[in-house]
Amino acid sequence: MLTITANTLKTKGISAFNEALNDNEEAIISVHGKNKFVVLSMEKYNYLRECELEAALLEAKQDLKNNNFKTDSIDNHMKRVLNG
Repeated sequence: MLTITANTLKTKGISAFNEALNDNEEAIISVHGKNKFVVLSMEKYNYLRECELEAALLEAKQDLKNNNFKTDSIDNHMKRVLNG
């Protein structure tokens, strides 16, 4: 994965992203020598988001199949959520 320094980003601006993402789907932005951020192409972001939603859907289906859900009032649900 390509790394873009904060200084390069400061001097080149958005063109640094365009160059980095030409051949890569993602790039790391480093600040003071430490990796801080990841920039993704929109295509890669949408793919990862779709994977995340698909995993959540599969988990929900498993919970339904295994009777791992509650049918309570909203008040009881909020008490569980707020009290951990």
